[in-house]
Amino acid sequence: MHLTPAEHDRLTVFTVAELARRRRDRGALLSAPEVVALIADAVFEAAWDGLPIEAVIAAGRAAVRVEEARPGVAALVRRVEVDALFPAGTALVAVDDPLGTKPDPADPGAVLPAATGRPEPAPGRDRVEVEVTNTADVDVHVSSHYPFWQANAALSFDREAARGRRLDVPAGSSLCFPPGAAVTVRLVMLGGAATAPRLTLGDEE
Repeated sequence: MHLTPAEHDRLTVFTVAELARRRRDRGALLSAPEVVALIADAVFEAAWDGLPIEAVIAAGRAAVRVEEARPGVAALVRRVEVDALFPAGTALVAVDDPLGTKPDPADPGAVLPAATGRPEPAPGRDRVEVEVTNTADVDVHVSSHYPFWQANAALSFDREAARGRRLDVPAGSSLCFPPGAAVTVRLVMLGGAATAPRLTLGDEE
């Protein structure tokens, strides 16, 4: 059986999620990777069923209750981002605060942003600007380190100019491309060999 890298990732998420479900059924508290796997698994399945993005996010939020996680996990799992496959193609789904809690500054597991002094991301790397038009009738989200030339086929732009590059935005963030809108974005070279599995547009969907 030939599986793409995305299919391997999907099976890994399912395996961890299934282990988490078995442990939860025994009354065991869940670790951070288990919580993330359950949320991601719920998002993947809701997207596969073709539900609207709001319903997909709601499925992710409903996947785990805060009391089912180990102490400190809620402070670690503040946001889960999933490149989920919808009937119309792949889109980024972001589930903020999936356990329904806010970080407590007194919690040693809480991660709080610094007020100042944020370093420039990827200093010294070559950057280009490309115009991107969303030809779909729904928002398309692309996360910070996704190989941009392999983004959702509904996005129309110069893919050769984008090859080997990602969005020039802070790690963990994303950009939304509204339906019918033309947006100019800045792309930066990926680190290392700046490669990713080469896919055709049909494979991206």
